[in-house]
Amino acid sequence: MNKTKVYLAALLSVAILLSGCGASNTVKGTAIGVGAGAAAGAGIGKIAGNTALGAVIGAAVGGTAGAVIGKKMDKQKKELETSVPDATIETINDGEALKVTFDSGILFATNSSTLSAASKNALTNFSTSLRNNPDTDIKIIGHTDNTGGADLNQTLSEKRAQSVYDFLRSQGVAAARMNYEGKGYREPIADNNTAVGRQQNRRVEIVILANAKMVNDARQGY
Repeated sequence: MNKTKVYLAALLSVAILLSGCGASNTVKGTAIGVGAGAAAGAGIGKIAGNTALGAVIGAAVGGTAGAVIGKKMDKQKKELETSVPDATIETINDGEALKVTFDSGILFATNSSTLSAASKNALTNFSTSLRNNPDTDIKIIGHTDNTGGADLNQTLSEKRAQSVYDFLRSQGVAAARMNYEGKGYREPIADNNTAVGRQQNRRVEIVILANAKMVNDARQGY
């Protein structure tokens, strides 16, 4: 095993240990600063089985600035856990970002990309948090299970992600902060051979990460 692989294995072990012991985002943001540059493009997110983490792992700032960002993400996570109880709120990227996961069954009817009335209430609360925390970028990612053809699922995942994007825009979240995409069934998080697994794979993930202003502010210590 070469030095790079040894380093990455050690870094991943630290990340897993921190996530398991309930460390705050402030602590995690500081920890990733040790050699974060070498790990940035190394696919740690894929090793950890977290597709959203893999999408943003290169954005980790680390060090003192990472701790400042982590503290802000901790605060927003607590807000979201109260205001959007039907979503799963997770810290990713060693505390410097959040992943908000909505079960597609909560947001949409089967094979539909039209938001339900209940989902609009949840997304309205979510948009309030986004407006109250303006120094972040938002990535909306639609996923499906593997029932049906690849093209159908790709289109459905894109339309569902766009529906969430359009609704958040209608609630005053700036378009410049957001982008969206569909992954179809290419990035499952559970076994598509079971009904429970397929339900988990039908989801919309929203990744919240620090924008340039938050990063610059953090480097200035505020």
